Amino acid sequence: MKQALCAEAIVTLFLVITVVRLGIMADQLSGGIDSLALIGNTLATGAMLVVLITVLGPVSGAHLNPTVTLTLCLAGEISAPLALGDIFSQICGGLAGTIL
Repeated sequence: MKQALCAEAIVTLFLVITVVRLGIMADQLSGGIDSLALIGNTLATGAMLVVLITVLGPVSGAHLNPTVTLTLCLAGEISAPLALGDIFSQICGGLAGTIL
């Protein structure tokens, strides 16, 4: 369970770092063309999701989002203690990713 919670925090951390940093870079590099910034951000975020889910998905499930984790818990696919741990890990990973 420790590995799954750490993996969930790491996946969320890297995803948030990617989204925040790409938003800043896309805004600076697009020259005011919002559609160019959006498409660049979307493609890079999608590529990062593929990498993160492929690498750490087998360890933690790579839910990446407290809403997804809560839905899986309510559907009975994961236990309540694991869901709470995942949500805590996701929040901590997201906050750390934003700070970094």
